[in-house]
Amino acid sequence: MKVRVIVHAGYHKTGTTSLQDFLSANRRALKPWLSYYGKADFLAAGAHARLYGQRPFPWRLWRFRRAFRRFLNKIDDAATIVLSRETFSGGMPGHRRIGGRLMTGYGRAARPLARVIVAELRRRFGPDAVIEFVYTTREREAWIASIWGHLLRSIRLTDDFTAFRARFPDLQSPADEAAAMAAYLAPIPVTTIALEDHADQPDGPGGAILDLVGIPAKARTRLAPARRANSGQGSDLRALFLDLNRSIRDPGALKAAKEQAMAAPHNRKAAQ
Repeated sequence: MKVRVIVHAGYHKTGTTSLQDFLSANRRALKPWLSYYGKADFLAAGAHARLYGQRPFPWRLWRFRRAFRRFLNKIDDAATIVLSRETFSGGMPGHRRIGGRLMTGYGRAARPLARVIVAELRRRFGPDAVIEFVYTTREREAWIASIWGHLLRSIRLTDDFTAFRARFPDLQSPADEAAAMAAYLAPIPVTTIALEDHADQPDGPGGAILDLVGIPAKARTRLAPARRANSGQGSDLRALFLDLNRSIRDPGALKAAKEQAMAAPHNRKAAQ
C-alpha cells in the first residue's frame, strides 16, 4: 500500500492549535479517510525539535531523529497520515538561542528538521511514500503582535510592543518562510494555509487539511466545529503581564502572579 503523509510543520501563532484541536476532536470520525497524530502523540520528538531550534547542535538533531523514528515505528500503516507539530520547524522567533542571541527566523532549523522528517518517513513507509508539507501562515504584523503577546505570558519579556517590534526589522512573514521551504523541499509539494482565509470558517484552518485529503462534504457536516484556541489576551492583560515582567524578579512568584491574573473571571472571558 502506498502511504500518503501530510506533515503540518508550522508555524507558531498561525492557528496551529485550532487546527490540531479540531483534528484531534474528530479523530474517530475522520478515521475512514486519515489517521491523525498531533502534539500529544509525539511529545518527545516535538520537544527535541524545539530544542534543536534553540541549540542547533548535531547531537540535538540526532535526538530528534531518534524520537521521531520511535514514534513512527509505533504507528500503524494507513492510506493517509497527517502529522501536525509547529516545532517541526524549530522554535518560536523571539526566544533566545544559546549564548543569548535572538531567534529571528525558522530556516536555520526548519531545513535540517525537514530533511530528517523526509528521510525517516521514507525509511518507515518506503521510497514510494507520497510526502507533502503544509504550513499555516498569518499576516506579518498581526503575527508579530501575537508572538509578543505569547512571550509576555510565557517568559519574562520586558519590551513593550514598539521595542519588541524594532528587534525584528527584517523578520520574514510566515508566508515568506513557507515559500522558502517550498523551494528547498521541491519536488516535495508544499501547501500554505492562510489563517485569515479560514479563521471564521466552521472547520477553521483544519478545514484546509480536509480539503487536501478530499473529505466528502456530507461527512464534514457531522464533525465537531473548530474552536478558537490560544487567541491571546486583551490589551489590559498584556499591559498587566508587561508590568509584572518588569517588577517581579523571582521566576516562581512571576509565574504565580500571571496564573492568578489569567484565572480572574474577566480575564478568562477576554482570552476566549
